[in-house]
Amino acid sequence: MRAVMIGDVVGEPGLKALEENLPKLIRDNSVDFAVVNGENVAGGFGLTEATFRRIVAAGADAVTSGNHVWEKREFWPILDDDDKILRPANYSRTAPGRGWLCTRKSGASWVVINIQGREFMTPIDCPFRAFDKILKYLGTTASSNHSLINSNGEPILPGVFPIILVDFHAESTREKEAMAYYVDGRATLLSGTHTHVQTADERILPKGTAYVTDLGMTGITDSVIGMDAAICMDRARKQIMYRMEPATESPNGKTGAKIQGVMVEIDAAYGKAVSIKRL
Repeated sequence: MRAVMIGDVVGEPGLKALEENLPKLIRDNSVDFAVVNGENVAGGFGLTEATFRRIVAAGADAVTSGNHVWEKREFWPILDDDDKILRPANYSRTAPGRGWLCTRKSGASWVVINIQGREFMTPIDCPFRAFDKILKYLGTTASSNHSLINSNGEPILPGVFPIILVDFHAESTREKEAMAYYVDGRATLLSGTHTHVQTADERILPKGTAYVTDLGMTGITDSVIGMDAAICMDRARKQIMYRMEPATESPNGKTGAKIQGVMVEIDAAYGKAVSIKRL
């Protein structure tokens, strides 16, 4: 089996890059499952129904998010109504939406978990405990052979190891690495998101979990984390919190939008990662 996880899509340039490149990436590499982080797609902050639908139409089987998912209040009903959009699971249970999904595709059971870090971010429920609670609810781990249930409580594909993909939306590299070792052997892949700068530390952990500290971002790479460089410089120099806007072109006048993320080869018989490659 083969899965891809794509880093935060930033604004219209990132969305267009996703639409142009993800279908080809899926087709040329026989990708079985695609996860895209979309929390910055609508003008750099949050999602709208239209932008969410475009991400799904481009080939995403699941759309994850993070702290900016709450920016567009009109999107909150979609969090409740559509199974493909996730918000971090360690927000309150009374918050709109869900923090994980499970489904069957290409003859395998896929679980996607979205959690958010706490170091240098808004203090919310513990992400480590949130992960444990989800696995307990599912009645399975990647190292046991119990039946898997979906979000409606219905059994799917009993007796087969699930493939568990985790988007850990966090600021701290220390917290991301700690989470990776915490889920090692219980998740197939843990990818960090949020910082928008792709890291070069992709690896397979000792118990078979693939890991990268940050997927990077999908947008104008000649920018400041996908945002207009001039605005970001003014924020830093003047200490005034100007509202950031997505970059629309590179300083040389040419658009330079790219997609970033990882591709993982998976031993579907055991839900373990075989290899991980940066995109």
